[in-house]
Amino acid sequence: MPLFGKSFSPKKTPPRKWASLSNLHLLDRSTREVELGLEYGTPSMNLAGQSLKFENGQWVSESGSFMGDRRELLRLRKRNQQLEEENNLLRLKVDILLDMLSETTAESHLMEKELEELKLHSRRRK
Repeated sequence: MPLFGKSFSPKKTPPRKWASLSNLHLLDRSTREVELGLEYGTPSMNLAGQSLKFENGQWVSESGSFMGDRRELLRLRKRNQQLEEENNLLRLKVDILLDMLSETTAESHLMEKELEELKLHSRRRK
């Protein structure tokens, strides 16, 4: 014989209210800071010896500029300049090749037209 009767069925719990029961959301920011000591400040972090802080949606160096390895920075600038020059040269080559292709295509179409005209002319003679 079961201990709790035929079947065990607990009562359903009522749905929870979506609103918070805390009254902290009713306080404005200055009151919360005074009452609870919520002084947040700006987020900051330290990466590879460089201090960064989060301002206006971007991470900014606290010293104002990048103070990394000077040699590495110069090497990267030189490499960037080389790549830009190479990119410009390649663009020039592509433009020249496209010009050559369009010229060759135009000549080919002219030759095909002349060939068709010669075929028609030779057929008429026969």
